[in-house]
Amino acid sequence: MLRNFKLMLMATIAMWGMIALHAAAITPSPQMIEQFKALPKSEQQRLAKQYGVDPSILSSGSRTTTIQNPEVVAPRKATNNVVDQSESEGLNQATKTKSSVEALESKKEKQLKRFGYDLFAGEPTTFAPVSDVPVPSEYMVGPGDTLNVQLYGKEHNEFTLTINREGVVQFPDLGPISLNGLTFAEVREVLKRRIDQAMIGIQASITMGELRSIRIFVAGDAYKPGSYTVSSLSTMTQALFVSGGVNQIGSLRNIQLKRMGKTVGTLDLYDLLMKGDASGDMRLQSGDVVFIPPSGGSVGIKGEIRRPAIYELKNNETIADVLRMASGLKPGAYPKASSIERYKLAANKTVITIDLTTKSGLSSRVKNGDIISVKSSSSRIDNVVTISGAVIRPGEYQWSPNLKVADILPSIWGDLTISADLDYCLLVREINRRGDIEVQTVALGQAITKRSSKQNIVLQPRDHIVVFDYSDRKKLLAPIIAKLKKQSRFGDAVKTVNIGGNVKFPGQYPLTKKAKAKDLLIAAGGLQEGAYTLAAELTRQLASKNGVKSQHTQISLEDIINNVSAANVELQSRDIITVRTLPDFQETRWVKVQGEVVFPGSYSIQRGETLKQVLERAGGLTEEASARSAVFLRKSVQRKEQIELSKLSDELRRDIAARALTKDGAIIGFADAQLMLNELENVKTVGRLVVDINAINMGIVDANIDLENEDEIYIPAKNPTVSVMGQVQYPSTHRYKQGLKLEDYLNLAGGPRKRADDDRVYVLKADGSVMMPSSSLWYSDNHPIEPGDSIIMPLDTEYKDSLTLWSQVTQIIYNTAVAISAISSI
Repeated sequence: MLRNFKLMLMATIAMWGMIALHAAAITPSPQMIEQFKALPKSEQQRLAKQYGVDPSILSSGSRTTTIQNPEVVAPRKATNNVVDQSESEGLNQATKTKSSVEALESKKEKQLKRFGYDLFAGEPTTFAPVSDVPVPSEYMVGPGDTLNVQLYGKEHNEFTLTINREGVVQFPDLGPISLNGLTFAEVREVLKRRIDQAMIGIQASITMGELRSIRIFVAGDAYKPGSYTVSSLSTMTQALFVSGGVNQIGSLRNIQLKRMGKTVGTLDLYDLLMKGDASGDMRLQSGDVVFIPPSGGSVGIKGEIRRPAIYELKNNETIADVLRMASGLKPGAYPKASSIERYKLAANKTVITIDLTTKSGLSSRVKNGDIISVKSSSSRIDNVVTISGAVIRPGEYQWSPNLKVADILPSIWGDLTISADLDYCLLVREINRRGDIEVQTVALGQAITKRSSKQNIVLQPRDHIVVFDYSDRKKLLAPIIAKLKKQSRFGDAVKTVNIGGNVKFPGQYPLTKKAKAKDLLIAAGGLQEGAYTLAAELTRQLASKNGVKSQHTQISLEDIINNVSAANVELQSRDIITVRTLPDFQETRWVKVQGEVVFPGSYSIQRGETLKQVLERAGGLTEEASARSAVFLRKSVQRKEQIELSKLSDELRRDIAARALTKDGAIIGFADAQLMLNELENVKTVGRLVVDINAINMGIVDANIDLENEDEIYIPAKNPTVSVMGQVQYPSTHRYKQGLKLEDYLNLAGGPRKRADDDRVYVLKADGSVMMPSSSLWYSDNHPIEPGDSIIMPLDTEYKDSLTLWSQVTQIIYNTAVAISAISSI
């Protein structure tokens, strides 16, 4: 018996494996699954491996299939009901007219969408019935429905039974069973009872299979009215979905279900959308008609509400009902100043102001076409004190009666930054409903440490405390000064004062309440080093009918600092205090002495100190020093040379362009000219000033010079060489030999090139001066070549293009190169 069973099972699996070659998936029968489970596990694995069957399919039962319904509704074609933002932004102040503004406002009204219509904003693509709806127990079975019956226990079998037109199913071995008029729950009880009576030892699992389709009609103001085939489980809302929903004039609140010519139900979609109440969504029967009448009245609501839209009216709703439909007000709403735009009988509009905080306002009936506008509240905060500047936690704080500065900023270390100015803090206070301000000075350190002092001011609502630091004040002062200037009306003097001169933070400051001269000194951060305290100048403008006069008064800063009350004058608008600097006071000046001196380094100097004095402070020159080759650099000379070099470059560029336009213009190529210009522009001047150290050491007064800040003196070592540069065959440096002349050194460098201008050869002396020979290549014995000299053979500019500026260019380049070479050798 077991052998026959195995053979039958193997044959079944083999046949199933052959079928699997031709099909992507197959569902084994319950009998096959039970037989497979009865085999030992090793036998199951062998059979599965032999015939290529997934054992998980057999061991876990039939493969789960996912029910996928076709897409029956596709999105409708988009319609542009939104106001173009660019059009709104394009109406600037210059182009706004009454008609354009009215047109824009009209478009904004149309921008309100009708509530709920987006839910069904689609159109049908297929009439296939929906089949993935769960079957409830109270479902009334009927002709066309199928039942899946699975028998297990003593025997295993599976049947698919279809209810015929008489409401009867033909059950194998049990005969016909009438199910007419029964619910799905009752069907299961009937079938299980018959199976228990007729088949001993067998249990049954009964589920619904394919459901019957019914034919219904969607009429009225549907997007796609017509006849539709739907599932027998479909409801009114599903009928709306498959028909594409409601069109723009259809009602969402009075959708009717008509059966046999009578209205058997009404669906208000607002209950479903706003409350989740689907009690009115009745199930459809074959031949039912879902009728969508036109919508009734409508009301729009906009402004500071959660869901602005156009809502359909049904039963004489009030404004309170409309607010509930719009989900209520936003936190920033100001319902007291709401308004209603309403059409009158004369076919024009009127505006009604309504208070939505009162019972009478909320109970007001709305009418068809009304547009309710809920205004926004002011962004101004009343009970607040603002802190900004050099504080750790800037921002807004709650105001309360008797609140003082030290209550908000109780700790210097815990609430202020390290750089906070404890002597100067401003309290900006609004003095009227127009937002005009007055400014008071607060000594913040005293207010925090001595809470009983007058500096610990009692605060008022909307006060603004500005804490300054010791680095920058302009950024925090700018909005305060701008506000003071703006609030000056009818020719009133702007409440600002100025302080300049030798103070830490000169500039314009607010004129604080009862401010005196010392307050302005504190605001400016105090005096700088070298300030002249015996007298400062107070400039005051005196206005009269004939004009304005300036009055200059001398005030003693020393008395003001020492709290002499008579000297501490009270300030007026537009007063100016100028703090002078001590005569002959100067900041520390430095010069650098390097090279062959006994004590090289940086030395501080006073005004009028000379080069000779600094060299003496540096210990004088060493024995290896070459006094003739000293290089003296000065920043002011460097800046001047750079400016002149830029002018020369521009002049050269213009000259080249002008010559190129003439008929007998230059023959120089563009590349050569551009190369020379680039070399000239890249030259960095050094600012060398010719000095004669030997003459200075001999005591010749005219040779000595006064030093400036950042002067640099380089004393090189003795350099017994002579350099030959420029347009020679081999630019090189040669050892100095006494008795050799200019011509001799030129011959050592191979002589001049073809492009050399031997008539303009010159000698750049070791001290930076330039010596021109008395005649071409013959050099006078009165000016012999000396160690450290450089012989420069310039370019023949006439050979190139008759452009005489080329000689200046080459001279600048060579002279700068020689100076840099002398410095770098130290």
